[in-house]
Amino acid sequence: MERWKKNPVIYEINTWVWLRELSLETGYPVTLANVPEAYWDRLMHLQIDAVWFMGVWERSPAGIEISNQNAGNLSDFHRALPDFSFDDNVGSPYCVKSYNVDQHLGGNPGLAVARSQLARRNIRIILDYVPNHLAHDHRWVTEFPEYFIRGTNADLDRDPVNFVRIGSEIFACGKDPFYPAWQDVLQVNVFHPGFREAIIETLMRVAGLCDGFRCDMAMLVMNDIFHQTWNEFAGPKPELDFWEELIPAIRRVNPDFIFIAEAYWDTEWNLQRSGFDYCYDKRLYDRLMNENASSVRLHLTAGIDFQSGLIRFTENHDEPRQASVLDPLKSRAASIITATLPGAKLFYEGQFEGRHVRVPVFLRRRPLETTDQDLFEFFYRLLDQIKAPAFHQGDWRLNEITGWPDNDSCKNLLSWQWCYDGDFFLIVVNYSESPSQGIVNMMNAGLPGSDWLLKDAFTGITFTRKGNLLVSEGLFVALDPWQFHFLKFFQDRSSE
Repeated sequence: MERWKKNPVIYEINTWVWLRELSLETGYPVTLANVPEAYWDRLMHLQIDAVWFMGVWERSPAGIEISNQNAGNLSDFHRALPDFSFDDNVGSPYCVKSYNVDQHLGGNPGLAVARSQLARRNIRIILDYVPNHLAHDHRWVTEFPEYFIRGTNADLDRDPVNFVRIGSEIFACGKDPFYPAWQDVLQVNVFHPGFREAIIETLMRVAGLCDGFRCDMAMLVMNDIFHQTWNEFAGPKPELDFWEELIPAIRRVNPDFIFIAEAYWDTEWNLQRSGFDYCYDKRLYDRLMNENASSVRLHLTAGIDFQSGLIRFTENHDEPRQASVLDPLKSRAASIITATLPGAKLFYEGQFEGRHVRVPVFLRRRPLETTDQDLFEFFYRLLDQIKAPAFHQGDWRLNEITGWPDNDSCKNLLSWQWCYDGDFFLIVVNYSESPSQGIVNMMNAGLPGSDWLLKDAFTGITFTRKGNLLVSEGLFVALDPWQFHFLKFFQDRSSE
């Protein structure tokens, strides 16, 4: 296969749910080993670069039992599936019993078949790695209890939410310092040298099954954060951060292997410096959902090295379905923004069809919903446009937009451009509920001296502009609420 391209497009699939629905469509049990070629072709036609098969690892029976006794989980299950039954809970994919593909999904041999099928279509595979915790019934719990954060009987009596007894040992439950512990998982001790050696050995094997890891809550195991969370329970802080030891070990075997961090709390830059290729851009997500164009523009003034190491999204399995929280026009505008910025782009299966129900990752099925065909065609066109080399190899620039003393609606507009090998794209978005006008200041030395046709990829409308005036005076734009221009420039040779 070709090497990873810059700014790849990644498509997340809830693997268990997806395979179950394929089984219903085909009329026979479908695993990763026998997905019909037509379904692999569907993924190829989306113009994606990688599939993130979310939730392939062996799930924990102990975790299922614990989650079925959790009132919060059960409420979430019934919200998504009013007819929920306990059989629908197949366990959390982030409560890992072992880093082998679950047999229900086809096992490791099935994944190998899927990888081969996707590689023929030049699509790579990303899998989860959960660095912070493991299931109660992972074999290391009994074989190597020292790999986990442990407590005493006094800790258990004092804090039965964060500690649990298994056999003769008291273990800490997996934890984010700002929330109650996840009681279906046990906290690993990433400071323990034996654990580090063992998990690196495990992941060296797992890395042979895929092309990259999406690392769950990656910031939790950074030295400083882990020390603040577990202090005396964890022991002395190692010299190297966990990721500074793990990532180079994998890269020595596979230099093209990529790492994606689910990251929060402004840890993105430090994680990038530790070796991550991409970190979640949750701050952009929050600004798109809850703030205005000025807030988004401020976010986009960060350096290109930092921005190129972010993964942009408007939906994933942890967030509400985009169609359920955004007006349709605002939803499209937000998608145009995330899809045309530097960095990786993440889409979630069901997003293109306009699904509204966020399904908890524990569940094997989801409710039936009607496909929004217009929305699907919008996304299909968007993905077809951003496959152009300019969006992967080109130079990106954020454009300044100016207005007039009596009209400052230009503050609602966002604009940037991509240039590569003579190709030029201009994106302008009115990210507001008001009609807005402004002057986009162009920055392309190749424009003067020619006339240009500016064709909008979504409306088909073509504008004619003189290159000299575009550079000296800028481009006037007027857009209705949440509307956008996706313009490709062509030299106008009709007057030659």
